[in-house]
Amino acid sequence: MPALPSILLVDDEERFRLNLKKMLGAHGLTVTALGSGPEALEELARQPYDVILLDVRMPGMDGLATLAAIKKAHPDCEVIILTGHASVDAAAEIIRLGASEFLLKPCPIEEILAKIETTYDRKLARQERE
Repeated sequence: MPALPSILLVDDEERFRLNLKKMLGAHGLTVTALGSGPEALEELARQPYDVILLDVRMPGMDGLATLAAIKKAHPDCEVIILTGHASVDAAAEIIRLGASEFLLKPCPIEEILAKIETTYDRKLARQERE
């Protein structure tokens, strides 16, 4: 990666959120961790992020509704979906809504880092073309 991406992590499970933030931070990444879709949308209105890690199952505004709102307001945002509950229908909807990647929890930190790198490289390449 040419530079390190800024990461927005959105997951309602506090233990998972804090542990993942800590692990990503240990790899030099700057991570803002929030617990809900509405918090994420407010944060994105204040500050852009390079990559968003987004949980699907959250109370209130779920990850699919959050993804749709993110892509509507910020179509160039790169979103990686993290979920412990996968189905073919959910995966199809996630892709249709514009997620860049899809990961099943739990997954090794190396896999998350690789997806972040791939997604960020894709964003940088798109920006260079524009």
